[in-house]
Amino acid sequence: MLSVETVDLFYGASQALRSVSLEVHKDAVTCVMGRNGVGKTSLMRAIVGQQAIRSGRIVWEGEDITRLPTYERAARGIAFVPQGREIFPLMTVEENLQTGFAAVARPLRHVPDEIFELFPVLRTMLGRRGGDLSGGQQQQLAIARALVMRPRLLVLDEPTEGIQPSIIKDIERVIRLLVARGNLAILLVEQYFDFARSLADSYAVMDRGEVVVAGRGADMVEADVRRHLTV
Repeated sequence: MLSVETVDLFYGASQALRSVSLEVHKDAVTCVMGRNGVGKTSLMRAIVGQQAIRSGRIVWEGEDITRLPTYERAARGIAFVPQGREIFPLMTVEENLQTGFAAVARPLRHVPDEIFELFPVLRTMLGRRGGDLSGGQQQQLAIARALVMRPRLLVLDEPTEGIQPSIIKDIERVIRLLVARGNLAILLVEQYFDFARSLADSYAVMDRGEVVVAGRGADMVEADVRRHLTV
């Protein structure tokens, strides 16, 4: 569904991505791993259109979207859950969910019942402000907001960061359910090896702006991956 082809990305004179290539397939989870500061978030921002690339191509469902703005990529079915969640703290849970309507056609501007099947706690908190939720609840809200867009690609940037173990298990369950239902690809940035290994159909490990190890999740060699995760 998604092909990243030899992408270079710079912040001023500093190069963040170096000839990065990556493929994301339908009905599968692709995990990107690596230490802090190796370019994982820069890659996600490039994919969703939040950061322009210097060279290379980003192709979505056969269309070159390299120069498309973020909102047009969202309209084509690419949803992003950023690191840190970035929910609107003064808006209610319901209002946060409704911000996902901007990327969908008017007949689809309602919150699907499936959202509350995946995240039952949100149904009981619709009137509460987003900033009053716990970190784990905010992460569930951020994922739910992205799903309101009916995406075909869901990009998750470190969804387990700072989250209690019980919520991590819930997020893992949701990811498995989303992939199992079909017609959705998930691109997951993750630092925790065990979480990534349990979900990955394919993976790529980054170091200093480059992909240094990649392959099928079933063929993942723990030692090869962990040496790029530890400081």
